[in-house]
Amino acid sequence: MRVLSMKNNTQQQGFTLIELVIVIVILGILAATAAPKFIDLQGDAKDATLQAVKASTETAMAAVYAKSLIAGVEKNNAADAKTVTVNGTTVNVVFGYPKDANADLKKVLDIDADFSYVDLTAGGVLMYPTTISTAPTATSASTFACSVYYKAATSATVKAVATVNTGC
Repeated sequence: MRVLSMKNNTQQQGFTLIELVIVIVILGILAATAAPKFIDLQGDAKDATLQAVKASTETAMAAVYAKSLIAGVEKNNAADAKTVTVNGTTVNVVFGYPKDANADLKKVLDIDADFSYVDLTAGGVLMYPTTISTAPTATSASTFACSVYYKAATSATVKAVATVNTGC
């Protein structure tokens, strides 16, 4: 008869050094491919904010124009500028739209704390985030990156426009 002895025959199991290195390399490759996607989200958020400011500007323009139509001053030119009252605020209008964006459009928009305004020598105004380190000058083109450009109406048939220049 044979007696079986009970041996503690346990093997330690784990990862070898080469297996750990391979896993770390694979994780590094995945991180390198995914990181640019997440890093770019900040630029997308700034561009979305600019789109929202443009939409707010267009809404304000429409509200002022509607008030101008009601008051019958939608055809008055710059020499004969009139005023309308929007939400208790008096706004100077030319051809039914805010005359001066830096003075009149700002009264209707509620973005003063986060945006700065620059009057352009070519006409219109540039609205840009206060976080921009290099501010545009009055001679900057209307294509300054990371801004919303408002161009006032120039005649009864050429209405005011707001355009977005992305690239934050």
